[in-house]
Amino acid sequence: MFERRVTLFRLLGFQVRLDPSWLILAVLITWTLARGVFPAHYKNLSHASYWWMGVAGALGLFASIVFHELCHSLVARRYGLPMKGITLFIFGGVAEMGEEPESPKAEFLMAAAGPISSILLAIGFYCVRVAGMRAGWPPQINGTVQYLALINGMLAAFNLIPGFPLDGGRVLRSILWGWTGNLRWATRIASQIGSGFGTLLFVLGIFSVLAGNMVGGLWWFLIGMFLRNASRMSYQQLLTRRAFEGEPLKRFMNRDPVTVPASLSVAALVEDYIYRHHFKMFPVVEGGSLIGCAGTSEVKGIPRDQWDSLTVGEIATKCSSENTISPDADALSAISAMNRTGNSRLLVVEGERLVGIVSLRDMLKLLSLKLDLEGEE
Repeated sequence: MFERRVTLFRLLGFQVRLDPSWLILAVLITWTLARGVFPAHYKNLSHASYWWMGVAGALGLFASIVFHELCHSLVARRYGLPMKGITLFIFGGVAEMGEEPESPKAEFLMAAAGPISSILLAIGFYCVRVAGMRAGWPPQINGTVQYLALINGMLAAFNLIPGFPLDGGRVLRSILWGWTGNLRWATRIASQIGSGFGTLLFVLGIFSVLAGNMVGGLWWFLIGMFLRNASRMSYQQLLTRRAFEGEPLKRFMNRDPVTVPASLSVAALVEDYIYRHHFKMFPVVEGGSLIGCAGTSEVKGIPRDQWDSLTVGEIATKCSSENTISPDADALSAISAMNRTGNSRLLVVEGERLVGIVSLRDMLKLLSLKLDLEGEE
């Protein structure tokens, strides 16, 4: 998820992106409104009217979620938190923060901004609906506006549940954090509540399916599973950030990495290096200088009968910021780079000289040792 996002527009300096999974939600909401909700409450309208109401309801929900996440982002920016943008996906939307809030106050205000915005939208749509009823607007408009008032109220109520990473869970974490001064402990408690609530939704979904409510039960099941996994992942991300933040990269890197010479044949690269060491990428070093990278990505495009005649120097690609990092960077920067690029190994480069390699596997091993020795409290 979030790997093939499409940027839709910029709003107040924030990029609003769409994950393809959102299209599933849009189709399901439109279909549910047009085939079930609106026909049940507004009789004798044309099929076209129901479908137009369904489309308008889905677009209104889209705008409501963007507004909700925008309010999070504006408050976060006010407190100096770097924001990567707003992404809409199958379970709603998320304002992507580059780092955790620096104080309980910033966390509280940023988290509270979302539910407050949804409550204000619900009140606003309700007032519009009342005005429309008095003015005699057609049921197509009144019905759509009433749905938007109801759905925003439900979004506010759901997000106020005190389970991390929901907004209510962030509010709870900020209160616990401010009370004890311990962000890790506060996150663990809020995440456990979020995981418990996700498990409850998971079980309710199963019972709903068994009771015959297939669509509703499936949604409860999926939301519960997502919330349960997200709460656990959020806590693990905090542990990782706290363990690696400020840690010099030299503590994690291998200072004597396996390198390959430019004169080596591609066949020897495959047999003696890739199959032996099980790495997908190797630095190509000649005369003490790093001249490029070679590995499975480069070899895959070469016919097998040319492996003996081609050398590594001929197929090597130039190293870039995608697979290199400075020795002055900290471990958290390396983790962020790996997450961004999908690489599990980074070359630690100083000028044109290779000084080491840092791998995700080695970093996770050290993380496990740190947590074992220092505990999670």
